[in-house]
Amino acid sequence: MKSDPKECLYCQNNETQHELMIEIAKLSVSRLFIFKEQTYHGRCLVAYKDHVDDINLLSDEDRNAFMADVVKVTRAMQKVFNPDKINYGAYSDTLSHLHFHLIPKYVGGPDFGGVFQMNPKKVYLTDEEYADMAEKMKKEL
Repeated sequence: MKSDPKECLYCQNNETQHELMIEIAKLSVSRLFIFKEQTYHGRCLVAYKDHVDDINLLSDEDRNAFMADVVKVTRAMQKVFNPDKINYGAYSDTLSHLHFHLIPKYVGGPDFGGVFQMNPKKVYLTDEEYADMAEKMKKEL
């Protein structure tokens, strides 16, 4: 399904995006965000820098660079948040812009052993806590 960049959350950098997430870094071919809803402590999202509907539309070089960005982020997440597992979610049924949800999971924590909830709207942090998370992530990148 082709999508329109003029209607894309990641391309428009609009208020809806700012309500959901905080951009913390630009990577080689993508942008890193911390999700504001933190039921899964340390949840991040990596979005490709340009509007592309699917990973299979990238050149091999760009796909490899994007996946290298994803791995770079998960390595930083492992150091900063020390999760037991990181789940990867690449859903774009209604928002066709290449992006990966990176969800830290903890034994005994929410949905461990199951599928994460997209936006459970249960846990929000203070501005200071988001800033602290962002600084720690940037340091490890």
